[in-house]
Amino acid sequence: MEDQFKRTTVTAALPYANGPVHIGHLAGCYLPADIYARYLRSKGKDVKFICGSDEHGAAISIRAKKEGISSQQVIDKYHKMMGDAFKDFGISFDIYARTSSPTHHKTASEFFTNLYEKNIFSEEITEQYYDEQAKQFLADRYIVGTCPNCNNENAYGDQCENCGSTLNATDLINPHSTLSGAVPILKTTKNWFLPLDKMQGDIENYIDSHKDWKANVYGQCKSWLNQGLQPRAMTRDLDWGVKVPLKDAEGKVLYVWFDAPIGYISATKELTPDWEKYWKSKDTKLVHFIGKDNIVFHCIIFPAILMAHGDYILPENVPANEFLNLEGEKISTSRNWAVWLHEYLQDFAGKQDILRYVLCANAPETKDNDFTWKDFQARNNNELVAVFGNFINRVMVLSHKYFDGKAGEIKDCTPYDLAVLAEMQSYPAKIAKSIEQYRFREALVELMNLARLGNKYLADTEPWKISKEESQRIATILAISLQIAANLAILSEPFLPFTSKSLFEQLNLTSSDWNTAGASNLIPAGHQLGAATLLFAKIEDEQMDAQLAKLTASKKENEKANHQMEAQKPLITFDDFSHNDMRVGTIIAAERVPKTKNLLKMTIDTGIDQRTVVSGIAAYYEPENIIGQQVTILVNLAPRDIKGITSEGMILMAENADGSLAFIAPTKAISNGGSVK
Repeated sequence: MEDQFKRTTVTAALPYANGPVHIGHLAGCYLPADIYARYLRSKGKDVKFICGSDEHGAAISIRAKKEGISSQQVIDKYHKMMGDAFKDFGISFDIYARTSSPTHHKTASEFFTNLYEKNIFSEEITEQYYDEQAKQFLADRYIVGTCPNCNNENAYGDQCENCGSTLNATDLINPHSTLSGAVPILKTTKNWFLPLDKMQGDIENYIDSHKDWKANVYGQCKSWLNQGLQPRAMTRDLDWGVKVPLKDAEGKVLYVWFDAPIGYISATKELTPDWEKYWKSKDTKLVHFIGKDNIVFHCIIFPAILMAHGDYILPENVPANEFLNLEGEKISTSRNWAVWLHEYLQDFAGKQDILRYVLCANAPETKDNDFTWKDFQARNNNELVAVFGNFINRVMVLSHKYFDGKAGEIKDCTPYDLAVLAEMQSYPAKIAKSIEQYRFREALVELMNLARLGNKYLADTEPWKISKEESQRIATILAISLQIAANLAILSEPFLPFTSKSLFEQLNLTSSDWNTAGASNLIPAGHQLGAATLLFAKIEDEQMDAQLAKLTASKKENEKANHQMEAQKPLITFDDFSHNDMRVGTIIAAERVPKTKNLLKMTIDTGIDQRTVVSGIAAYYEPENIIGQQVTILVNLAPRDIKGITSEGMILMAENADGSLAFIAPTKAISNGGSVK
């Protein structure tokens, strides 16, 4: 399949530079792209792996306003954070560029000008949402409302992240501006549209020529086409982005989904002067790795732009993944329900491959999948440690014990030996086939099956039970086992690059290419091995408990920060308020109400009497700790029966953003019975 092309351009979706990278991004896009690119390099193929920060669009401006800094400061901060995290995680981009670069601005402007001069665009006066309080037109991401398809109340003006529907802002029910909270008005403005409706035939032919695409990708494209394509604006009224290169386009920038994919091209320009052959040569294979929320942009809109230009190749494949959930819930950056890559790298220093393994083994290739810390621990302990690591450690330890770390010669093979060698030889082709078909989970299973083959071979032959007089038999067994280990070093590199490097060092081999894998002479007789070290270590329950606690705490903190205060209640008159008789009192006795979780029974000295009050505060206060606490009590509230106890008043409490309660109490001691004015 790969031999049809002389070279491959691999792109990974440009992440928005408005926040860190999380495991959902990795599983959906960056890890499979890296596995694929590493595999092609190992095969000796000409491949360029392209990515960079998407630094334009409303998402950047929103983050800037939230953090109280400029848009430039936002992109500088997160470009570095994401770039460093990707590098530390072993994502092997040939370049990690940025769309704020002069090269990109020039390239995107030239693209727009090319289409404009060909009269591709239609110039349209349309009504767009305008925030009268903020005094600006609203980009799609500045508008939130109810999705007309799934009733999600937090859908954006361009997309519903709950159901994945692509939307127009005017589709939203009850829209409001994220800048001011106001209901936006429609106001006329001029923009330039890509006439997708007129291009539908060509796009349809292109999509129909790729029925081999993943079912989720092909299906979503056909759904869009069946609905009928509509013209889509390629410019926006916004102050941040690539300025529209026209005289009458003041205050307008290129639509981020026009400019962002062109970022792949501008990044390649920065990487190599031979960039054109990676984008314009018919013998180049272009593969886009993305998440499912970007399918329409990479399969319909960007190809339409490339078609309209005319000089560029079209994507050969777009292997989009579904979404990864976390502990049974959808990953949410707004709720901080995520495992952030930069934090993982700090908490699990030197353990990049564990996360790479788990995310690949659990990748959402055909359906949404779930990441749990329990599964993370189990896969490490039961698979990486007990299977892969155990096999390598046994081989290395036994080789040093019996032969001072020198590889033996394979001689006098039994039928079983030959069968194992033959099976070993089959794995490179099986793994390669799965990778080339973008079935990375399947490829990883085959890699682990090779490690299992090694473990089984050692367990069946039991060299430690063979007498020293049969040293040649021991040497053969260990030599065959070492060949399996060397093959694992080669074949694991796309998936577990850090493990592969360590394994090569233990075997005292230089990195070898994929084309030599399967051979039984990778380690010659007499070869001196390096020192044996453990590839993986067990992960303890305490480490997982800490991660779960951290996850829950961060979510709570975020919910607290984003807490919406209750709206003001209807106005009352002064006379209405004067009917409330509020006094300062002191709690003189308190106990839990039996058979309830939240109720406390208190005796309060109100200054005018001592009375019983029942209140739902047991979740926040222990009875013994509130004796002597001064409180504010509404004393003229009609008594009512609560769990068989007559409650004669109401204690006033304040509710915090996290739902906790606190007493409304005087700042200095007040005589019981003092009125609250």
